Amino acid sequence: MDNWDEVKTAYQVARMGTVSGAAEILGVHHATVIRHIDAIEARLGVKLFQRHARGYTPTDAGEDLLRVAQATEDQFNQLVGRMKGRGDDVSGELVVTSLASLAPLVVPALSEFQSMHPGLIVRYLTGDRLFRLEYGEAHVAIRAGAAPDQPDNVVQPFIEQEVGLFASKSYIERRGKPASIDEFADHLFVGTDDENSRAPFSKWLRATVPAEAIAFRCTNNFCLREAVLAGAGIGFMARWEASRDPELVEVIEPLPEWFGKLWLVTHVDLHRTTKVQAFLSFLKKESKGWLS
Repeated sequence: MDNWDEVKTAYQVARMGTVSGAAEILGVHHATVIRHIDAIEARLGVKLFQRHARGYTPTDAGEDLLRVAQATEDQFNQLVGRMKGRGDDVSGELVVTSLASLAPLVVPALSEFQSMHPGLIVRYLTGDRLFRLEYGEAHVAIRAGAAPDQPDNVVQPFIEQEVGLFASKSYIERRGKPASIDEFADHLFVGTDDENSRAPFSKWLRATVPAEAIAFRCTNNFCLREAVLAGAGIGFMARWEASRDPELVEVIEPLPEWFGKLWLVTHVDLHRTTKVQAFLSFLKKESKGWLS
């Protein structure tokens, strides 16, 4: 193909479904988009789109072009992501991702690291989805659970997060504190709304207490913490997090089977760069004081 601008235009029209949407993404006039579509269809001798009142729908040929263009864009973004991390100094962007529940630990560390390197722009991405290191979406990922096994990633053990069962003082005043697991049937619990959660403590709770005892269910750790604080029931929390609130009481000694491992994950192409190595070394040192 002699004119990649036309391919990019057709790709965006296929993605957006309208000329105006593609024009906005590409930063060109809508007439330019139409001209590119007409030109590439004439060059290939096939119709790439069906025109209708709502916009443009790809034909079979258009779908083929979309798949190839998508793969090309992904590969290009992957290359750009790797190139961004190849500098010899700690500057530019540092993109770190983790579960949002780790923010009270990670944010102070990121702030301190950024202050040590004024040329650095920190981007901290949280969420349940896995950001794709192979496409340059992040330089460093802090992940929980089983050791990640994605190809081309460098995985290092990080820390073990101790988890405990906590209740608010108001809950204990109202319903008492269980003396042992045998008394759990007489209490209410806060748990995840995901019955398929693979977190060790969630699996343990589902197997140990009656389903009706898990009377308050949440979709994330932030809401779970708020429910426990509000006195809705007994719930699991990271021990470092619970220790920050004097209103929380640990109801029994924690069991090691509740604990979860955290992992540091980097892509093999960025792992040895100056910026990533400097941050990994700093983070490992900082984390020694997190769980004490």
